[in-house]
Amino acid sequence: MKFPLVSLTLAAVHGLAMADPAALAPLTPMSPEIAKAEREYFSVTAVPTPEGSPMDVSGLEMLPDGKLAVANRRGEIWMVGNPADAAPLWHRWAHGLHEPMGISWRDGWLWATQRPEVTRMKDTDGDGRADVFQCVGGTWGINGDYHEYAFGSRPDKDGAIWNVLCLTESGSAKSLFRGWAIRVFPDGRSEPIACGIRSPGGIGFAPDGECFYTDNQGPWNGSSSLKHLTVGSFQGHSVSNNSFDIAAKKGISTGAMKKAPAVPKDGSRIDIERKNVEEYVPPAVIFPHAILGQSPTGMCYDASGKFGPFKGQMIVAEQTYSLLQRVYLEKINGVWQGAAFHFISGFGSGNIAMLMTADGVLYTGGSDRGWGARGGKPYALDRVAFTGKMPFEIHEMRAKPDGFELTFTQPVDPQSAGNPASYNASAWTYIFQLAYGSPEVDKVMPAIVSATVGADKKSVRLVLDKLIKGHVHAINAPGLRSAEGKPLLHATGYYTLNEIPR
Repeated sequence: MKFPLVSLTLAAVHGLAMADPAALAPLTPMSPEIAKAEREYFSVTAVPTPEGSPMDVSGLEMLPDGKLAVANRRGEIWMVGNPADAAPLWHRWAHGLHEPMGISWRDGWLWATQRPEVTRMKDTDGDGRADVFQCVGGTWGINGDYHEYAFGSRPDKDGAIWNVLCLTESGSAKSLFRGWAIRVFPDGRSEPIACGIRSPGGIGFAPDGECFYTDNQGPWNGSSSLKHLTVGSFQGHSVSNNSFDIAAKKGISTGAMKKAPAVPKDGSRIDIERKNVEEYVPPAVIFPHAILGQSPTGMCYDASGKFGPFKGQMIVAEQTYSLLQRVYLEKINGVWQGAAFHFISGFGSGNIAMLMTADGVLYTGGSDRGWGARGGKPYALDRVAFTGKMPFEIHEMRAKPDGFELTFTQPVDPQSAGNPASYNASAWTYIFQLAYGSPEVDKVMPAIVSATVGADKKSVRLVLDKLIKGHVHAINAPGLRSAEGKPLLHATGYYTLNEIPR
């Protein structure tokens, strides 16, 4: 079945008016100088795309035969032979899809999440074009609004695709299950599993199988974030509650969501509303707005250990600022939380889709159509590889009962690392409110009481005079040097402290 293509904007990812990339305030961590320094450790190579075929990438998958499958926002899927070559071979494998946002390969089929459904496709006659298209499932509604995107994961351990659905018009739910997560099984069953979602930009699984998605700043989202998606959870935006009544009238099951969650108190704080709304799961990692970007999208991780020293950590794409962030996650008192760091900047367009190959090569692509991106190109597909040279970075940032433990990718200079004056800290939170976004509020400046270098010379234990549950804690280390005298490539970690370790 072919669906009509419609002109849609990536403003849908965050529901704002179009912005001029040149008007975006310059951010030092994303300067050309930093991008040049990053290339010493991670090469970024533009993959040539077919002339005359706009390739605003929305999904990536590596096939068993070595071809790279590329979905784009115009409803096409292309196959790329030898994607690492200077002149890769492209051919169009499928078209007429309805803006697929997420593709995956399983059991000889290519699966795609389109706006209205999860579809699987196959080339049965071997002519290089899909000729069988089957609707697998999807109980959600669409009505033509530009904002009603659907982002799909790769299969979970049961072969199911997890799908997160954007709201209507950025802040309403005028179609069934807008603002929900729907799990679609290979046998066609569609199971609603969570609600309270606003404007997702991507969804994926951590190495242990836990599901996470990115949500964008807006109502009930003071800043963009990486959120832990669990069956039966409420993610914060109560407008999605109207689907309980709609589903009941139509005789459609709400799956794991047996009742509508309580509405959070407008103007409150996340840490307070966790106590008042039992189903609510707080953001695992908040990306401070205009500091770490403003439009997080797709994600992936390195399972091979060949993508530098960051095996198992999450890499998250950022559309507006055309870059990648790095995320260290840990579970404290049963709740996921962690730190975000600047990672790699200077991509060609707005990053949306992500893929890490089995041999540790990262592909990322995207678009600026309808929303400005710092990269400056209308679309791009880039390949990232570790050069083999080790950067001096904060490797992990772990919460402790009285501060944080930082580990590093290289040995530190004990004198600078053990000096509290080499560091500074700040902390803040956001208003949990119906209004769009939030300023940084309830700010404090914790003092660094002590800095103790570990025996391995690759860790430092920082004691702060105060930790604030529910706050983002920024630890900056401008005075820290490696044993070779080098400063950190990226000197700041932003830790979302949902829980303080006991």
